[in-house]
Amino acid sequence: MKSLNFILSVIVLLGLSISCSARPGEKAGRSRISGADVVDMFYFHNTRRCVTCQAVEKESETIVKELYNKKVVFTAYNLEEEDGKAKAEELGVSGQTLLIVSGDIRINITNEAFMYARSKPEKLKQVIKEKIDPLL
Repeated sequence: MKSLNFILSVIVLLGLSISCSARPGEKAGRSRISGADVVDMFYFHNTRRCVTCQAVEKESETIVKELYNKKVVFTAYNLEEEDGKAKAEELGVSGQTLLIVSGDIRINITNEAFMYARSKPEKLKQVIKEKIDPLL
């Protein structure tokens, strides 16, 4: 019975980690898109979210407001709502994503956000600062 509970726990944890990570083929880094010369941070999520997904939004928004006040705009979009679908299509996003956008520069920091939002928010703050500062 104990081994069955252990196996079920492992399956549930693996399922959560897979569902809350960046989609395959989406790599952290820069790619080109068209847009204005401002810096925006977009967080795309689904309606049902785990604690880590919620932490990514909360920590990222807090960090952006603390470091950049109104110089960088943080916006969260639900991928299951019309405005979220439209914005995701515009930016080429297909799943849960944390994206920094400035003009034609797009920086995907989804993996780092999911790695650090709950356990090391100071590290996430450092990553966000390293990515946004050169854009301002």
